Amino acid sequence: MGLLSFKGGIHPPHAKKSTEKKPVEQAVQPKIVVIPLQQHIGAPCEALVKAGDYVKVGQKIGEATSFVSAPVHSSVSGIVKEVSKKLTLGGKTTCVVIESDGENTISEEVKPKGDISSLDGKEILNIIKEAGIVGMGGAGFPTHVKLSPPPNKPIEFVILNGAECEPYLTADHRLMLESPEKVVYGLKALMKVLDVKKGFIGIEVNKMDALDKLTKLTEQDDTISVVGLKTKYPQGAEKQLIYACTKRQVPSGGLPLEAGAVVSNVATAAAVSDAILIGMPLVERICTVTGGGIKEPKNLLIKSGTMVSEIVEQCGGLTDDIGKVIWGGPMMGISMSTLEIPATKTASGVLCLTEEEAYQPDGSSCIKCGKCVDICPAFIQPMLLDAHSLRRNYDQTEKLRVLDCIECGSCSFVCPAKRSLLQSIRVAKKEVLAKRKRV
Repeated sequence: MGLLSFKGGIHPPHAKKSTEKKPVEQAVQPKIVVIPLQQHIGAPCEALVKAGDYVKVGQKIGEATSFVSAPVHSSVSGIVKEVSKKLTLGGKTTCVVIESDGENTISEEVKPKGDISSLDGKEILNIIKEAGIVGMGGAGFPTHVKLSPPPNKPIEFVILNGAECEPYLTADHRLMLESPEKVVYGLKALMKVLDVKKGFIGIEVNKMDALDKLTKLTEQDDTISVVGLKTKYPQGAEKQLIYACTKRQVPSGGLPLEAGAVVSNVATAAAVSDAILIGMPLVERICTVTGGGIKEPKNLLIKSGTMVSEIVEQCGGLTDDIGKVIWGGPMMGISMSTLEIPATKTASGVLCLTEEEAYQPDGSSCIKCGKCVDICPAFIQPMLLDAHSLRRNYDQTEKLRVLDCIECGSCSFVCPAKRSLLQSIRVAKKEVLAKRKRV
């Protein structure tokens, strides 16, 4: 089998052994959920409920206020205690706090919507929109927006990201093993929305069991190709995945649609399947809880709004030598200052590192080795961007294509001087984007 890949990239330790063989467990029903009304890129939702209201599982509690937004639904049945600002990963956000009655009563709104053979593309697109489905690989971009390209940008391919290239995380791997039919059905639904005749499912070969299972499931369907990808980070990044599967390059400053492709996560496709066949909106997801700092690493099916502290407790709690807890994976995840924040639609992992695992040495002066340039999958020059960013020469970073950075962290990982290249590049990106908004 010829393996597909991209130019550049790195090979960090996989660190997946503690959970890759563990089936998904249903998390314990939370007594209280705190559901943010913004779990996506775009405008926050407007609350449809108030304190004292009774809500059911799958009931819409937040209405999208603009096109780039996604509605929010209740993940439990119970009484709304308050609608107020609460601490979330991105700061304080308006949340709906619900006290669960433990009954999990399903809303009347949740019912099968039909089948993709009987639904047209517009009907499927509306189902996806109303189900509040967003990119579940971490970005949280509303899926219905991604499936609405301008008429002058024809889409030829839909690509599902099953690479899961981040170390430690195994949520997508377990999903592909345990619910492969949902992944394939969701892909077919996405293809019908875009009227596309070719779909890809890209899976790294360190997940051969999932690769074999999906290959066997689709072997009679010539519209879908399951492709083996070299195990390399960041193989799951959109532009890199497009190149690996189609050999097309997304131009500098462009979007995937410029290459005639739409990329979605396998978990997003599975959520689309549930929205059509069951009628259940996106109210729960698989989350990997792992690392040397957690006593019992697990893959948990968690409800949106569950506090991270409860998720950690269901895995035996933290070890005594805990050093850092990260939302997501070690390469692109975000360090958490507290566990008292709610999980959202994008909670792919909670990584608990010991002090030894989390240790990061102080950086020293750049030795001009060029390793960061050699491995950069976006073909930019991290060492120069870092230097200009630290001097606040943001106009120069813009000329050096800082906005093409995909923030994978490969440069920081490979740097022998241990410089925090990604952090300074992120600062430059924010400054350049802020300047563009002011103009």
